[in-house]
Amino acid sequence: MPLPASPHRTEIHLRSVEMRGYRRDDGLYEIDGRVVDTKSEPITLLSGEVRAAGAPIHDMSVRLVVDGDLVVHDVIAVTDATPFPVCAEAAGAMRAIVGERIQAGWSAVVKSKLGGARGCTHLMEILIPMATAAYQALAPIRLARPDVLDRHGRPVKIDSCYAYAAHRDIVRLRWPEHHRPAAAPGAPEPGASAPDDAGR
Repeated sequence: MPLPASPHRTEIHLRSVEMRGYRRDDGLYEIDGRVVDTKSEPITLLSGEVRAAGAPIHDMSVRLVVDGDLVVHDVIAVTDATPFPVCAEAAGAMRAIVGERIQAGWSAVVKSKLGGARGCTHLMEILIPMATAAYQALAPIRLARPDVLDRHGRPVKIDSCYAYAAHRDIVRLRWPEHHRPAAAPGAPEPGASAPDDAGR
């Protein structure tokens, strides 16, 4: 279902984000992400260069190489269009996340290693949703494994998001021993403080 029509507006900016997952022949996996920003009208850069309408202001790609446990074995970043030539130098900083694992807290790790003057804002930002893309790409492989349990012996997926709330049907069908009735009206949803990234 599309968003409702919104009259009297003119598009001025388009950000396109695309992510793809691949299985490699050596048993590793690759997650490729790309972000492209364009303007609907020509824009003059600080250098005096005029970028035509529709020409990329940013065109950046990142590849994460991960194993089945979502440990990062390699990261490659490519910058094909930027507003400043120096921006391309930030691609090398991305290697700071090699050895990290995609899991709850991924956003904080990425920001701590690449935030501010340490890296490129746009390359760093694309890494954050790439975690979810990695989870989705490897879901069939990871779902075939025994459930990962928390310190209480419950699968970590329970209460990790709306659909996996302990009182919902997904938990009732998959883990009936961990299903619990819905909270009373007005009570907070269970798992409200669950991590908000990289757990889907």
